Amino acid sequence: MAPLADLLLSTLPLKSLGVPHRLTHYVNGKTPLSTPQEVFPTLAAYLVTIFGIQKWMKNRPPFKLQFLFRLHNAFLTAGSLLLVLLIMEEVVPQIYKHGVFWGLCDVKMWSERLEFYYMINYYFKYIELIDTVFLALKKKPLAFLHVFHHSATALLCYTQLNGRTSVQWVPIAINLTVHVIMYYYYYATAGGAKIWWKKYLTTFQIVQFVIDLFVVYFATYNYYAATYFPNLPSYGSCAGTETAALFGCGLLSSYLVLFIQFYIQTYKKPAGKKPIVNGKANGVANG
Repeated sequence: MAPLADLLLSTLPLKSLGVPHRLTHYVNGKTPLSTPQEVFPTLAAYLVTIFGIQKWMKNRPPFKLQFLFRLHNAFLTAGSLLLVLLIMEEVVPQIYKHGVFWGLCDVKMWSERLEFYYMINYYFKYIELIDTVFLALKKKPLAFLHVFHHSATALLCYTQLNGRTSVQWVPIAINLTVHVIMYYYYYATAGGAKIWWKKYLTTFQIVQFVIDLFVVYFATYNYYAATYFPNLPSYGSCAGTETAALFGCGLLSSYLVLFIQFYIQTYKKPAGKKPIVNGKANGVANG
């Protein structure tokens, strides 16, 4: 039973509306942004656009864009919340029925609904690129962490969809939860609210990657142990391609290092020195 998903499907019956199969299922080469020929030029265009805007704005006054910025953040807050609820509605009963390892690694954890949710999450990553456009138009500094994380995460989601990794619901669900809080923070502070818990949001972002790495390294280890080193202890193999698993481990490891570095630079500075992050001393990594 999936009451929330069933309610949405009864409200928006995709099949009866004639939505093509390639838009509700990930079909390599047919689903939008499902090939390297689409993904890499799109991400390259993102970089050209933001640095082009930054150069264009050099001798111009910054735009305020408060209404659009708040609307953007409200959409991502609500969208992230809805999506994480849908994912957990699908995942939790399976773990309750079959156990944690099955829920992390069994090939059957790649259900039609989860595939569709992963696609939506993937497209969210392109919408989130607009974050940087706002920063550039407001003449805020484009921090390396921000630009790298935004572009690399879109690529990460692309590789995991192609690799059909069963474990990906864990980092996706945690990331969506972080984004519910983070985008609400940006929505609220853009309206003038004073948020006291910004430091704890950064801590949550770091904890996110610690959990992610524990889970993805656990899944990757079990895959390699079961496949290539049967004498090593393991629970069994894990669904997904080797390329996707290794790329995920490597990129998430780099995120952890970068976010810890950000935390140290932001909160461990001598008193009186406020680091500038995304153009203001807000102490939250937009990632």
